[in-house]
Amino acid sequence: MEIKTFEDLIDWVRDTHTELAQSMKRSAEHSTNEQASALLQYLSEHEHELVRITEEFERQADAKALKTRLYDYMEHKPVKVAGSSDTHFASLSFDDICREVFAFHDQVVELYDSLGSKAEIPEAKELVDSLRKMEENEAMRLARQISNSQDI
Repeated sequence: MEIKTFEDLIDWVRDTHTELAQSMKRSAEHSTNEQASALLQYLSEHEHELVRITEEFERQADAKALKTRLYDYMEHKPVKVAGSSDTHFASLSFDDICREVFAFHDQVVELYDSLGSKAEIPEAKELVDSLRKMEENEAMRLARQISNSQDI
């Protein structure tokens, strides 16, 4: 996907969360580790929730902000994610799954942070800052819930 505007960026992030959710769901079905399978199922549902939240941000965003062009996007290293049909998570341990998922969320936060600092209009900066905060908060919530599940 070619990302030229903040709207394209939001669409790409939404689609990436969707692919990650589908990959995790398929991986959960193929995993022989019960704990890892349960984690993958939970993470898949969480990624679908992030899709819903991201869509809501896009619906409520200022039209001018959405149409603002991203000139420096290509300078940022691309965020890598498993394709929707990928089941590589099935072979990972609980801890490896966590590391990979949090690394992905950290990369998205970095991308938002980088682009927010270069936004040319206040509406675009506000939009990308809100998206960054949402991504950070969801990653923290996810970390707490995973930590709590390990305590059980």
